[in-house]
Amino acid sequence: MATKTTLQNGSVTANDAHKAQLHDQKVAVAPKRRKASPKKVEDEGLMATLCMLICDHQIGISVNLLSLLFLTHIFFPRARDRTTKFFHMSYYNPETNMYGCGTDDLPYVIFWTVAFTGLRVAVMDYMLDPLARLGGIRTKKGLDRFKEQAWLIVYYTISWSLGMYIMYHSDFWLNLHGIWEGWPFREVDGLFKWYYLVQWGFWIQQILVVNIEEKRKDYTQMLTHHVFTTALMFLSYGYYHMRVGTVILCIMDFVDIILPTAKLLKYMGYTTACDIAFGAFVISWVITRHVFYMMVCWSIYAFAPVDMAPGCYYSKDANNAFVPMSNTTEFDRLGGNAPWSNLLKAYTDQNGPICWNPNLRYYFLALLLALQVFCLIWFGTIAKVVYKVLKGNTAEDLRSDDEGDDEEIEDEKTNTILNMATTCTESGMSHLLEEEVGVDALTFARMNGASQRRQARRENSRASGISIPGHGDHKELLGRIGCDKPS
Repeated sequence: MATKTTLQNGSVTANDAHKAQLHDQKVAVAPKRRKASPKKVEDEGLMATLCMLICDHQIGISVNLLSLLFLTHIFFPRARDRTTKFFHMSYYNPETNMYGCGTDDLPYVIFWTVAFTGLRVAVMDYMLDPLARLGGIRTKKGLDRFKEQAWLIVYYTISWSLGMYIMYHSDFWLNLHGIWEGWPFREVDGLFKWYYLVQWGFWIQQILVVNIEEKRKDYTQMLTHHVFTTALMFLSYGYYHMRVGTVILCIMDFVDIILPTAKLLKYMGYTTACDIAFGAFVISWVITRHVFYMMVCWSIYAFAPVDMAPGCYYSKDANNAFVPMSNTTEFDRLGGNAPWSNLLKAYTDQNGPICWNPNLRYYFLALLLALQVFCLIWFGTIAKVVYKVLKGNTAEDLRSDDEGDDEEIEDEKTNTILNMATTCTESGMSHLLEEEVGVDALTFARMNGASQRRQARRENSRASGISIPGHGDHKELLGRIGCDKPS
């Protein structure tokens, strides 16, 4: 009897041990559910996910918006009066073969803002990415930096060349007085207007870009610089001062070609060539942004009141009637002492009288000199780099935040214009394992070997159950899309 009881007890003990072993195996296979995150982390993860979706689908968003606009224009004839403004410049005068300015030009600016959003990423991913890999860059951060700087070289080379061409064939080529003489310029050449509107759209898009790229230490200065530049273009267009705007854009664009070139040489390991390019950048920076730029500011202060007679100007339809500022009663009646009604005249009354009060130049000078303050702050950073180079070190971008380790990517087939399809035979067939998993472990993205390793590293830092391939950990993600605070 005792023996039987012992056997029964032994059987129960062995049974329980077997069940416990099976339970432990299931627990080992199934990942543990993450505890509910604090509200702050949950909110941050939602915002990060939203920003990441926008960042990852810039081409798709741009193409869909423009396609919707085109389809609306084609299939809804009644809407063409409005949709045409997005595709063509408005206010064309067939008698003079020139274009006026007004609010109908704003949709055209929006069109180019959206177009640049998709075009920038398309050029970076399908043209510049293969070039970066051919140049020997193998880290994710290095590829991102290379493509960002190479895109700036492509754009600024085109915009600076076109701006110089327009100025060379104008009345104000190497002539600061020519910027002001003959104002107001209610109509301009088609190429001139196209250049200015496209530049305007680009700078609006730059406000988005500065929040998409990895934030640098001068994030606040860069964002403020872009906002001020956009405001200056808005006011100069509304007050028919596109000539001075074009001169300033050309002055600013030149150094934005040389500096990215020096950075690309640095990324590819050509340190000597990088130092030479950096030296050319320093010289061009001083000449353009602290000499030529201040000459233009001085012309606004000294030449504008002389070359532009103070008073109110009627349109050409009124036989070029002019009311001098000395006629205080009529000058005040026409709004000569109301600054904002004149600065926005192109948007409010294209054919009405526009008044020039010398005091208005201080509005433009305030914005321009604020940009000069930012240039002086950046010049201080440049001086630090120059000091390091003179001590025998290589030129480094002190504005960059290089915290953390960079991840070297494996050799893989990259996206190009001629190679946009992926194959699944190169990686071979993987064995399928049937395991009991939790909801948090589910992902609907097909991953290769490198992606699986990155996914494993992300499991402990992921703030939500949404998995979007192509990004690193949470800190890197927030730094890339601009949803964290700048350091």
